Amino acid sequence: MDVANSNATSQIQQMLTYIVCALVDHSQQVAITAQQNDGTTCFHLRFASTDMGRVIGKQGRTARAIRTLLNAASMKFGHSLALDIMEKQ
Repeated sequence: MDVANSNATSQIQQMLTYIVCALVDHSQQVAITAQQNDGTTCFHLRFASTDMGRVIGKQGRTARAIRTLLNAASMKFGHSLALDIMEKQ
């Protein structure tokens, strides 16, 4: 990964952290990690199981909105991005 992609990944990770922490009750349990796979950066989002409804939203609308922001960022940086939503064990 080059410096530009590393910087973009860091900025997007900060954006995701800000958004998700604003949504949940237990922001201290939010963890976002990035993993590179074949030219795609996948962000793994983990949070408290009690906050699942807040992150997913009614009929998945909140999760879809977060993914839409991620897609807009991927267009800006010219890099493929994905989001994997998981609850903490």
